[in-house]
Amino acid sequence: MKAALPRFCALIIFSLSIFISAPASATPIGADKVIRDWYHLVLELVRHTPTYSPPVASRAFAYLGVAGYEALASGDSTMVSLSGQLNGLSPVPSRVAGESYDEAIVVNAALGSATRALFANTGPTGQRALKRFGEKMAASLDEGLAPELVARSTAYGESVTAHILAWSEGDGGAKIENMGFPLEYKLTEGPEHWVPTNLINQQQMPLLPKWGENRPFAMKTGNGCPLPPPPAYSEEKGSSFYREALEVYEAVKGLTPEQRAIARFWSDDPMLSPTPPGHWMVIALQQLDERKASASDHADLLARLGVTLADAFIGCWHSKFEFDLVRPVTYIKRVIDPKWEPLLITPPFPEYPSGHSTQSGAAATVLTAFFGENYAFTDSTHEKDKLPNRPFRSFWDAADEAGISRLYGGIHFRAAIERGLDQGRCVGAYAVALKTRR
Repeated sequence: MKAALPRFCALIIFSLSIFISAPASATPIGADKVIRDWYHLVLELVRHTPTYSPPVASRAFAYLGVAGYEALASGDSTMVSLSGQLNGLSPVPSRVAGESYDEAIVVNAALGSATRALFANTGPTGQRALKRFGEKMAASLDEGLAPELVARSTAYGESVTAHILAWSEGDGGAKIENMGFPLEYKLTEGPEHWVPTNLINQQQMPLLPKWGENRPFAMKTGNGCPLPPPPAYSEEKGSSFYREALEVYEAVKGLTPEQRAIARFWSDDPMLSPTPPGHWMVIALQQLDERKASASDHADLLARLGVTLADAFIGCWHSKFEFDLVRPVTYIKRVIDPKWEPLLITPPFPEYPSGHSTQSGAAATVLTAFFGENYAFTDSTHEKDKLPNRPFRSFWDAADEAGISRLYGGIHFRAAIERGLDQGRCVGAYAVALKTRR
């Protein structure tokens, strides 16, 4: 058997593969395919860029989505701009009246310039993939068109992204230092509060403790979807907190093969996957492709989904550092069994609520509003990673499984999962309420 290609080679090969398979007489590429292809490249770049933890990835998906949406909406009288609806977003530059534009080139220029800016810190291999992909895409789109049309469309798409990126600079999340770990941080005293859960030097500080203070997109404030406190901390065996910990302890010790598979499927570890927000982006792209959705539907859904995922992480992180709750591995080793180990690696930040649950609840809310209730689908996100595809009866079926996967993995208590899903419903409602069509 041949050895697997190193991931850096696979990234470059992926960036070119969609063009290699196209016949010379292929139908001109539409804006819908431009959107899908850029998103698929971005999903690969997320895997290869060390600073792209889940909150950072969600922010990139939001700005990418807004840039693509505004670029397309500027030339479509049936679409409504998100300016004035998203916090702090002013109208993008207008097109020149009476001039023609190629929509695929406009969108390509907007998404290409956004991706290059958002992933400016990706490594040399990612930069090469970006460069080659951009060149191939431009060559395919520009062929046979008047140079002045190409230049005008390209310049306009780039001007839209420049406007979006200028807006992004003031949100609080534009600069990520030390991969998101503060150089100084004072832990809160008390056994109920978070403490580091592994020996990695960098992770003796929590990841992105100020992320909940970032400017949200559709949600009005970082605390726009507040949560009640978690169960009161206690080490008494009859207490609610102890029972929740015991549930995690016993669940991990008695995992069935199916529960173990669920935990692995939704693990979505940074650098090994497109991350949790990327997982939901893959689901959305799969369904858009299967439906042969229009470019406007692509832009609409991906903007809403990016916005809600970003807001979900802002809201979740606000709550995490408001309550600063201890992780199961810390409590269980101290109170129940010092030899116990979770199935999954515990992430380096407080426990309550579950980030997977909050963002999955938000995503399910948006996707259900777009595709409908009881929309059955098969999730093939990890097909390339040799994990079996998983069928779901609805988006909420998937969100519920994503949530409970964190209990099976040993890294969240039940309250964090259930209330995280509730928080996600609240966050998702803001994105659903955005007006995108006349």
